[in-house]
Amino acid sequence: MSSIFNTLNIGYSGLSAAQVGIDTTGHNIANAEVEGYTRQRVVTSAATPISSSNGNIGNGTSVQDIGRVFDNFVFDKYNAVSADKEYSDYEKEKMEALSTYFPDVDGVGIKNDLSAYYDMWQSFADNPDNDAIKVALSEQTQSLTKHIVQTQEQVLTLQQQVNDQLAVDVNKVNDISKQIATLNKSIDVAEAGDVYAANDLRDKRNVLERDLSRLIGADVMTDQLDAKMQVHSNANIKTGSYSISVNGVNIVDGGTYHPLKLTNADNPYGFYSVSFERQDGVLIPMEESIHGGRIGAALDLRGTSIDAETGMPTTGILQQTANDLDAFAKGLIESTNNLYAQNDATKMTSDLLDIDGDMPFLNSNLNVHAGSFDMVVYDIDGNEVSRRAINIDSATTISGNAGSNSIEGQINDNRDDNNDNNAGNDIDDFIDVNYSTYNQLEIYIKPDMESKGYTFAIEDNLQNNAFSSGTNFAGALGLGNFFEGDSARNIQLKQEYRDNPTTLSAGYSSLAGDNRLALDMVQQQFETYTFDVGKEQYDTTIYGMYDITATYVGSTTNSALSRNDSITAQFNAAEMEYFSVSKVSIDEEMTNLIKYQTSYGAAAKVITTVDQMMQTLLGIKQ
Repeated sequence: MSSIFNTLNIGYSGLSAAQVGIDTTGHNIANAEVEGYTRQRVVTSAATPISSSNGNIGNGTSVQDIGRVFDNFVFDKYNAVSADKEYSDYEKEKMEALSTYFPDVDGVGIKNDLSAYYDMWQSFADNPDNDAIKVALSEQTQSLTKHIVQTQEQVLTLQQQVNDQLAVDVNKVNDISKQIATLNKSIDVAEAGDVYAANDLRDKRNVLERDLSRLIGADVMTDQLDAKMQVHSNANIKTGSYSISVNGVNIVDGGTYHPLKLTNADNPYGFYSVSFERQDGVLIPMEESIHGGRIGAALDLRGTSIDAETGMPTTGILQQTANDLDAFAKGLIESTNNLYAQNDATKMTSDLLDIDGDMPFLNSNLNVHAGSFDMVVYDIDGNEVSRRAINIDSATTISGNAGSNSIEGQINDNRDDNNDNNAGNDIDDFIDVNYSTYNQLEIYIKPDMESKGYTFAIEDNLQNNAFSSGTNFAGALGLGNFFEGDSARNIQLKQEYRDNPTTLSAGYSSLAGDNRLALDMVQQQFETYTFDVGKEQYDTTIYGMYDITATYVGSTTNSALSRNDSITAQFNAAEMEYFSVSKVSIDEEMTNLIKYQTSYGAAAKVITTVDQMMQTLLGIKQ
């Protein structure tokens, strides 16, 4: 049965509900600028009424819940596009840095140096005996090689920076995963009994989920999604089991987490491998499974897979750029050295790599092609005295007996090269070959012939050969080289020509005015060569290979910028949608504050009225 004291309790329940509303509104206002905070709403309902003969009499109000205005569907969409945005931002940042290393559109850079280099060879051809031009050619060559090396160092340094950032970000992922696992335990304790939701703890977890998504594109999975329409028409909450996965691999399971493993101890360049350790201790490689967030971008830039033999990535935008630049430099080195071997010398030496004396050239890693080259001998006056064609086919090796299908055997073979029935003026009479067990090949004029002023040269035979470099024998082995090195990391002018540029030669022989070699160098820029870049081959010019490298960087950068513009627009739309649902609106909170203040005053008026009624009753008694 209702009483005046029940009416007093009704007023008190109104005061309490209004107080909770004011507290919640104040909490919203205080956290309006806190990242990840979700606005909260008080859910009230009429208390259980009192039955009487006159019907059910109201019994005030009660606070049912304080819920978050949070839509998981909107948040998941925001999370996903945040991962894309972080990927794109990081890719854009690094690609813009990479593109600055190839400033050829501004009339500077490697291509400009290459053009000046060939111009110097033209000047040398015009003045083959001018020492000043030799010095200028040496300086321009060193300028070109230094620029190539510097550019490659910048690319590789950027790749190493990305690799270092990868390690930092993976450690962040492990730290965040640990924090989320700890929060899951706290949320389970706070929400035990399914009475109230741990709003602020869930906000913290959502912030960490978003950070994890931005780092690695992780996906959150739960058993079910419960609607909270009494809080907001779109409000819902994830309940049940909780896990976070990366491409199907769980890194968080409820209150436990599984850290990703980083290792680079066995890599000579310090490149990290990322893996997941199963419960049985087996490591599952993850580099090729991570495609989202900043870590996904870092792996796509650096390279996802590492070659076990070389220690270098086999994929990746930065690695592709480095490979292209290496192919360009190697092509320049080998084609130039192959031509410069036409300059006469008394000895040519090669330190061979990855090939034994009995291994066929065409089965090795050396860039040697089938065909033939000529061994040519000059006398002290620069006159040609003997010439012999040396053939290379699928079975040709380095060492072998005289007359065999080997370089040594063909040079030492007793032939009448001049068809003059003179057994003392043939190639085997002038030249000797020495192949050591240390994979070093020496081709040299015999001492007694050297004392008489004889020299020799190697001329590639381009007839019946699809390559502008012919067999590329001298270029691949570095015989009589103009350049030293084998890649963009170590290309440089031969030490002899750096120390004394006047020893440079423009001709095949020592004859004054001979400019045939310099003319070949000028022609080189127009010839087509084969450049090997991993599994790809490009048949193009020296300029063409560099253009392929620079164009790849430019087009990839433009694509990254275009994607970033598109993804940024998507991100802004998703963020706006998320904020419209969950972010605190100060105007709305101020309106609520006035509402709860008015409600509080009205409830207080009820209590005042009851007090006056009680005073009246007490007055009647007196």
